[in-house]
Amino acid sequence: MLAVLIFFAAALNPAQAEEKKQDLHEKRMALYKKTETVTQVPWYYIAAIDQYERNSSDEDKDDQLVSISIPDELWYGIGNSSMIKKESIIGLFQGKGKDGNDDNKADPKNPEDVLYTMASILLEYGSSRDEVKIALWNYYQRDLTVQTIMNTADVFKKFDRLDLTDRDFPVDTNYNYSVNNNYGDRRGFGGLRIHEGSDIFADYGTPVKSTTYGVIELKGWNLYGGWRLGIRDINNVYHYYAHMSSYNDDIKVGQVVKPGDLLGKVGSTGYGPPGTSGKFPPHLHYGLYQDNGHSEWSFNPYPYLQRWKRMSD
Repeated sequence: MLAVLIFFAAALNPAQAEEKKQDLHEKRMALYKKTETVTQVPWYYIAAIDQYERNSSDEDKDDQLVSISIPDELWYGIGNSSMIKKESIIGLFQGKGKDGNDDNKADPKNPEDVLYTMASILLEYGSSRDEVKIALWNYYQRDLTVQTIMNTADVFKKFDRLDLTDRDFPVDTNYNYSVNNNYGDRRGFGGLRIHEGSDIFADYGTPVKSTTYGVIELKGWNLYGGWRLGIRDINNVYHYYAHMSSYNDDIKVGQVVKPGDLLGKVGSTGYGPPGTSGKFPPHLHYGLYQDNGHSEWSFNPYPYLQRWKRMSD
């Protein structure tokens, strides 16, 4: 019942909900910047780790100030079975927990302590980009996690803010187009498989745009997708564009993009070796894939395309 009341309160007061969200962003940024001042670890690395964990948790952590969760055995040290929070005792057990707010306790539920501890873990390797990547790999031991966090850090660094919620439709709506809700349909080329996206039919040359803030992870030819692009956003979601006829001249892997940035043009490439085109009508295949820190799966982009179309009108 409480959850229902909260939902309707937010629905009835959208301005208040937005104000609350903005206030949360400001409080988070203040903590990130404070941690940077104390440790000299750039704030955007700390923010990107927090963002990654917020979006890879089974829990709903949107309203939490800080979402980083450091395992108890790492925080307190193996052997500290009483979970004593005094930093000197934690150190005796070779734990990582640190006191970030000078209250003489290293508390894994205190946001300042958590951020200071995570920054200290990074500092065991250094604060340069390459050193942070090494620290992240040793902590998470997963390449995609490291890549996602570094991408998110690049986005936060470029735009210097956290409230990056704008979205855009993936083709220019000034051109003729139609969206097909065909996620999950069967496909036969290359063996029986399902269609992991929505097709947006449009004329050759229709401009293709970034829907989100993110980093270009992939560019080039694919047997199925032809000339395609992949963008990883700050919510651990991978955006896949396929069958394009060409790329915009300045597009490259590692580039930070924002909603509305021009990526290329609609085509009909794919279903064959490089250069194959015309096996099907021109369209943009648009797919979405969610990563939860352990695995990645596709989900239906059609409802999001409908929402982003309304946002871009």
